[in-house]
Amino acid sequence: MEHMSLAQVLVYLFLLIPLQLLVYVIFVGVILSWLISFNVVNAHNQLVSTIWRLTSTLTEPLLRPIRNFLPPLGGLDLSPLVLLLLIMFVRNWLILGQIFPRLA
Repeated sequence: MEHMSLAQVLVYLFLLIPLQLLVYVIFVGVILSWLISFNVVNAHNQLVSTIWRLTSTLTEPLLRPIRNFLPPLGGLDLSPLVLLLLIMFVRNWLILGQIFPRLA
């Protein structure tokens, strides 16, 4: 196995890991929104409310422009799916394909 250069390590630490963490936060936000919508969890619970505010704070700045671009679909929000696809594109094609070509 070949050693990574300093630039590759920095890209891994400052781009790939935060992108993966963002994917997890998006999934938590989507699942939590479903649980709140179907009254499985109480949105007034302090833990649920804290997690909901955290996920919203981290994802809303990225989801809002996508929501403004997508047409309304009658209560169906596809913006998290579009954001996940964009993250996968950035991760797989731009970063792994260009910076780590042997890993792609």
